[in-house]
Amino acid sequence: MGYIAPNLSAIVGSAVAAKLMGTAGGLSALAKMPACNVQLLGAKKKNLAGFSTATSQFRVGYLEQTEIFQTTPPALKSRACRVLASKSTLAARIDSTRGDPSGNAGRLFKDDILKKIEKWQEPPPAKQPKPLPVPDSEPKKKRGGRRLRKMKESYAITDMRKLANRMQFGAPEESSLIDGLGEGYGMLGQAGSGKLRMSVGQSKLAAKVAKKFKEKSYGSSGATSGLTSSLAFTPVQVSYFVL
Repeated sequence: MGYIAPNLSAIVGSAVAAKLMGTAGGLSALAKMPACNVQLLGAKKKNLAGFSTATSQFRVGYLEQTEIFQTTPPALKSRACRVLASKSTLAARIDSTRGDPSGNAGRLFKDDILKKIEKWQEPPPAKQPKPLPVPDSEPKKKRGGRRLRKMKESYAITDMRKLANRMQFGAPEESSLIDGLGEGYGMLGQAGSGKLRMSVGQSKLAAKVAKKFKEKSYGSSGATSGLTSSLAFTPVQVSYFVL
């Protein structure tokens, strides 16, 4: 077999190569077969009547007699068998055309299969801790304008809340219930009147709008009476009304 199929014999061995060629019908027929069919050459159909098929082994033919398949861990045998079948098909096609009589291509294929199996058995790389991004110390651009000022005023703390959060030293704090129970009022009502009153101040935005509204003039600058009119007539129109 080393003379007829040197590359195929370098991968699977002379005995397995002879069985594959005999079952396929020759080297040319083996070269024309796809790898999925080469994997099933020599496989026997098992009669599992009455037994569970959950733990049944996948179907493998003569390739399970190779040294590579026997030395592969059980968890990786199915993957190794598929790679072995594909490389064996390529080696058979090289041998059918007498592309490499020395068998170097078959030995390279075998080394490639062994490297893949070793790669599969390596543990996964440990996850490296991802560092946090560098903080951006530059000030970010913030949107300004009437809408932002209005939003800040709506969420700003009021004067009443500021007084409610404060406490005066040496003065009792009024609360919503008797004997200091309930919600405390802080410095609200400490002016002596005994009532919780706060002067409602006009917001800056409302004061600014009111000021602009007063300054805006819609008519003439001087005061006009109710009998005056802004209509103007030309001499031709006046003569028309007179006639």
